[in-house]
Amino acid sequence: MIDYHDKEWGRPVHDDRILFEFLILEGAQAGLSWETILNKRENYRRAFDQFNAAKIARYDKRKSRALLADSGIVRNRLKIASTISNAQAFLAVQKEFGTFGKYIWQFVGGKPKKNKWTTSRRLPARTPESDEMSKDLKRRGFRFVGSTICYAFMQATGMVNDHARDCFCY
Repeated sequence: MIDYHDKEWGRPVHDDRILFEFLILEGAQAGLSWETILNKRENYRRAFDQFNAAKIARYDKRKSRALLADSGIVRNRLKIASTISNAQAFLAVQKEFGTFGKYIWQFVGGKPKKNKWTTSRRLPARTPESDEMSKDLKRRGFRFVGSTICYAFMQATGMVNDHARDCFCY
């Protein structure tokens, strides 16, 4: 967790593959701890073709059954199905906007929003921006993208900087 915090969390991401990975992992976390998902991250990469959205969008029932049997990932039928449908929606957004990054970063005006928290206890679970992102993603067919999941995604990908002011990552 420390290594993830120090090297990844809150660093601005514009690479579509990495954005897709975080979107899927944040959705997989619903009802679980981030540590659980982080510990399964390499298994997710293996199981989901390194988060290649074009490949995932073509997964069939046979592949879904294989994923449900994979103990290296969270074996939840709805979460696996949403990964496939989210890949399809992701590709549609790429087609419309050129990149998913161009689309998703619009929710913070194209640059990271730098908050000034003194402690992690003050962090919100959602914001007006995450509410809007969630609403728009759902309208486009994405699932497991509630406002709290969207805010965690925004934090992880550096769309918002929620490091405490005394953190070296701030």
